[in-house]
Amino acid sequence: MSIQVPGEESGVGPDRAADEEMRREQEFIDMLYERLGELRAGAGAAVQGALAVADAGTMQARLERDVTVAEQAGVLAALDAGEHGLCFGRLSFRDGADHHIGRIGIRRDDAAHTPLVIDWRADVARPFYLATGHTPMGLRRRRHISTEGRRVTALHDELMDLADTVRTGHEGTDADTVLLAALDAARTGRMHDIVQTIQAEQDRIIRAPHRGVMVVEGGPGTGKTVVALHRAAYLLYAHREVLARRAVLIVGPNPAFLGYIGEVLPALGETGVLLASPGELFPGITATGTDTPEAAAVKGGAAMADALAAYVRDRQRLPEPGTVVPHEDGDLLLDPDIVLEARHQARETKLPHNLARPHFAFRIIDALTAQLADRLGADPYGGPNFLGPDDIAQLGKAVAASHEVHAAIADLWPVLTPQELVADFLAEPVHLPEVDAAAIRRESGDGPVEWTAADIPLLDEAAELLGDDDSAAQAAAEAERQERIAYAQGVIDLAYASRTHEFEGKDDEDSEVLGVQDLIDAELLADRQEEADHRTAAERAAADRTWAFGHIIVDEAQELSAMMWRLLMRRCPTRSMTLVGDPAQTAEPGSCGTWESILTPYVGDRWEHVRLGVNYRTPAEIMEVAAAALRAAYAGTPQAEAFEPPRSVRSTGVPPWSEHTDDLPRAVAEAVAREAGTEGRLAVIAQQQHHEALLAALPAASAGPAPDLTSPVVLLDPRQAKGLEFDTVLVAEPAEFGVSDLYVALTRATQRLGVVHTQPLPAGLEGLTTR
Repeated sequence: MSIQVPGEESGVGPDRAADEEMRREQEFIDMLYERLGELRAGAGAAVQGALAVADAGTMQARLERDVTVAEQAGVLAALDAGEHGLCFGRLSFRDGADHHIGRIGIRRDDAAHTPLVIDWRADVARPFYLATGHTPMGLRRRRHISTEGRRVTALHDELMDLADTVRTGHEGTDADTVLLAALDAARTGRMHDIVQTIQAEQDRIIRAPHRGVMVVEGGPGTGKTVVALHRAAYLLYAHREVLARRAVLIVGPNPAFLGYIGEVLPALGETGVLLASPGELFPGITATGTDTPEAAAVKGGAAMADALAAYVRDRQRLPEPGTVVPHEDGDLLLDPDIVLEARHQARETKLPHNLARPHFAFRIIDALTAQLADRLGADPYGGPNFLGPDDIAQLGKAVAASHEVHAAIADLWPVLTPQELVADFLAEPVHLPEVDAAAIRRESGDGPVEWTAADIPLLDEAAELLGDDDSAAQAAAEAERQERIAYAQGVIDLAYASRTHEFEGKDDEDSEVLGVQDLIDAELLADRQEEADHRTAAERAAADRTWAFGHIIVDEAQELSAMMWRLLMRRCPTRSMTLVGDPAQTAEPGSCGTWESILTPYVGDRWEHVRLGVNYRTPAEIMEVAAAALRAAYAGTPQAEAFEPPRSVRSTGVPPWSEHTDDLPRAVAEAVAREAGTEGRLAVIAQQQHHEALLAALPAASAGPAPDLTSPVVLLDPRQAKGLEFDTVLVAEPAEFGVSDLYVALTRATQRLGVVHTQPLPAGLEGLTTR
């Protein structure tokens, strides 16, 4: 079989042919960016034109303006996302079809809207990720296009059809060249998308149906987080009509992690996603406090739901015998039996506490009215009551208007807010074992409460138990609407009067001209003047505790407590979720345990479990050390037998090292200085008690609750490091880490790992190269 190089029939050699291929692709990329510029200019002009609509215009004009701005702003965001790595692949099919693949889809400005580049999420792009020599999926050739800015820097061709005799000079024998180049690149402190290097097992997860619950389990470095983010982008592409309206929620473990992943979805052209940590899932409150491990475990336990429900019932109390309510027509006796019956009737409604309160109040008022009527209308000779129905109705109005009666009702069945209820409960916990109550007891003070992440699901549970009585707000809104209707009617009447005056003295035929009163009534005109809410679905969802999301993605899902799962399940009634986690990295004391124990109460067996087994981040030398440490810690337990570390796809040849010292801050600072000449980012991971001393030795390091991960040196505790990656990691005093925290810390590095210690090394780390 002869192999033909393009151009060799005219004497052009392989190198010349390869250069010609580069030139052709560069011309195509240039043309593609020119078209991108046209589309951006068009979208920008549409936004500017819409913004030019005067504020004094009609309501219809303002509505059209706002809709146009919102739509075109979304288009601009997607087009801006295509600026970097706009096109990264090309598929040549046996049937002659040829498609370029990129991060967004772009079409020509012709009658057929011919595709120039195919969105990576389109079905026709799947062979770019799934085709193999054994299953080519109709492909003849797959090309990876590497770029820097708008310049083509490399081409890598994979032949799928061995009968193809054409050679471009860019064929490669290693199909993983592009992947390994991406893995070896220096980190920037921000997670990047992987649209160019999605692997087959990852693609199947990304494109799985969005209905139901999918659990994606994988060890460190398997890419489960970035796969989940690309799944969000794919779902928004494939089900945009539904999910753009209902939004997608992504829950990450902490603010540092959210900052780390925050640029992935915008880079894929998707901005309609809400990112939040567990401490941000109750609108209006951001958790800034911390709990002891014991307190977090108690607050996260399922028993807290029953304790809070019982505490709400405690607030629906009975009066002391002989309780008197002052009234201008004589004191009223608030008998416990009366209140007991009213409370029973209110509870029978099955409404939340605040919504059931009017039912309770009506029955108390009715009972006190009857008591007052019996007294005032009683016949001293035993005859019928002198008061008629109208008289009794007037007495009822007087009782209902009494401040003393309302005060009595408020004492027996108060209106409560979630914040009040939880703060009162934590000040004196009840319906719990004393040891648990002691763990969570919090002294009440005059200042604002500093809520913790474990308090957030308690507040949400309280909000469910209490309900939100918005009747006053609805009444105010309706009163405002009636004012608009009255104003609109005045406008119509004025227009009609003007029209009547204009046509005075004209014949009937001339007066058959439609006026505003013939086309619209006052109510419709008033409704048109109501301001529309043009916030995105994600913005509205962030402010609405009862929002039902179209899909929820949870990272580090194994860490969430039973109470946090109750919150999330309420946020997604359809149970459409992607859960990402690794049981071997579980560190939170209040976590639920197995996936079965988490999901069975909500979805039974209707969930799918997939596992990622390839480690793309952690070099083999480092992964071996981390696995040894975990096995040693679990020696002799079922966890050791079940543990299966992910398989690393690369090796750096750089062994991890350890250094014993008597001065931890000095040794860490010297190790950081030795790494100063290397490319990328460095993280020092140590427990919080060492941070002050380490910061003094590392004044340039970024630290705190939300450190700047783009800084060359970052100081973190083990929990902050979850989900992050750095070129170099220094683990300080590993003997103070818990098992899972140590495993997490040891697997954050993509190139180099060092351990600095004053105490003996934990089991499994004794074999490290010493310095």
